[in-house]
Amino acid sequence: MFISPAFAQGAPAGGGDFLISILPFVMIFVIIYFLIIRPQQKRVKEHKEMVAGVRRGDTVVTNGGLIGKVTKVTDDHEAQIEVADGVRVKIVRQMISDVRSKGEPAKDDAAT
Repeated sequence: MFISPAFAQGAPAGGGDFLISILPFVMIFVIIYFLIIRPQQKRVKEHKEMVAGVRRGDTVVTNGGLIGKVTKVTDDHEAQIEVADGVRVKIVRQMISDVRSKGEPAKDDAAT
């Protein structure tokens, strides 16, 4: 008696309401993916390729700020850099943050 029949019939079924309420969350996820996740994955891929391409003679910068010349690449995980005359440091290759200049390919002295 207190609720009119017209007001009770105006209630929606709820199917379209759910999609409209979920749409902002989907849009936020899409924006986050394209602005944060995808560029980060691209940077990680570029860093992996850069570290894999390090060879003897390259001048590198480590994450700790050391600048040195690669004297030996021992295996897939380690490299040896020379930070001063006669001072060589063994580092993990993933800690290389930048390759400043590419060195000349090493010549094979044993063949001559």
